[in-house]
Amino acid sequence: MIFECLNNGMLESNCYLVGNNGEGVIIDAGVNTDDVISVVTKHGLKIKYIILTHVHIDHIYYLESLKEKTGAQVLMHRDDYENLKSPLYNCSFFFGESLILNDPDRYVSDGETIDLAGLTLEIIHTPGHTPGGICIKVEDKLFTGDTLFRLSIGRTDLGRGDMDDLLNSVRKKLMILPDDTVVYPGHNDSSTIGFEKKNNMYLK
Repeated sequence: MIFECLNNGMLESNCYLVGNNGEGVIIDAGVNTDDVISVVTKHGLKIKYIILTHVHIDHIYYLESLKEKTGAQVLMHRDDYENLKSPLYNCSFFFGESLILNDPDRYVSDGETIDLAGLTLEIIHTPGHTPGGICIKVEDKLFTGDTLFRLSIGRTDLGRGDMDDLLNSVRKKLMILPDDTVVYPGHNDSSTIGFEKKNNMYLK
């Protein structure tokens, strides 16, 4: 499996590249398209999907150009559709932008699995930061978007967030995973489920 993290996105957001047997998936689209394509080319991957963990500007800003460059299908959860079409809900309004993006190619749902040339990606719906927030589990890696961070959780005061939903998602859907599951969040450094169980103040 090929794995790369690009951490130079808008508002220092992370963009992840996962590849297997010549096929690739891009998780979130907040990093400059040329930077992402450079890494894709380095590994000789054909990008099959661009998966959005949620629809806020710092994770979708380069989505349209990235889709054009790769020809990939865009996947997201249906409950973030309003964010896709609202500059207020996707927070672009606060940066002087008016992002209204095209519909995705298809929606994903909780528990769905996606095949990437023999590699299985599992979708976990984790509403709270946004209604359609998802995490993506690939083997021992968990891509959490802005649901769970090292020693923190996502904010809920923007884009239709809900703190009760977020805490419920983290506690009931993520903390049940094996302790050695590596957490790769939408911002900042990685962690593990075990470390967060012991040290994350929001989970006490």
